[in-house]
Amino acid sequence: MEQGNDMKSPSQCTQRTISLQSPLGKIQVSGCENGVHTIQILMDVPPAERSVDASLSCVVTVSNGQEEMGPELQHCVEWLQAYFSEPWTVGRLPLPVFHHPTLHGDAFTSRVLHTLVRDVKLGETVSYKRLAEMAGNPRAVRAVGGAMRRNPVPLLIPCHRVISSSGQSGMYMGGKGNHLKQWLLTHEKVKEED
Repeated sequence: MEQGNDMKSPSQCTQRTISLQSPLGKIQVSGCENGVHTIQILMDVPPAERSVDASLSCVVTVSNGQEEMGPELQHCVEWLQAYFSEPWTVGRLPLPVFHHPTLHGDAFTSRVLHTLVRDVKLGETVSYKRLAEMAGNPRAVRAVGGAMRRNPVPLLIPCHRVISSSGQSGMYMGGKGNHLKQWLLTHEKVKEED
């Protein structure tokens, strides 16, 4: 995850928001010239059923009236399009630059989110407890749950890959998105067709 030191603070940015229609329904991505600020999954429709015939495309539907979305938002759109259409390819793609205060600095939340995106790959899961250990504080299991709730860029930072030690999927989007978490985990297990 790239972070520039000469960036404006996120509160000083001119943000753009784009909407994409995805297999999960509408997704809104906000960002500026320095990077992606937030991703919101709006849960406006049930997730697409996985089948050979199902289209798992992700297309821009609204660009907030702005012609130019900027290179980092464009990069994010391309990453999301690859994730939904050919998930096995995203491990080879660089992530967009993140520009949200939660992801900068040395706070435990930032450390947990950076550890998750760096160390838990597509198709893998990790328990809250193991992620706490990986982030350097084995006693901070509940804080890891808090970090997942504060993740400003779900999908890019894959909080859906964090599960309970018992193997249960755990909460996603405050419990309202548990079905999306299951869809994402299943989606990531699909292998490249030979």
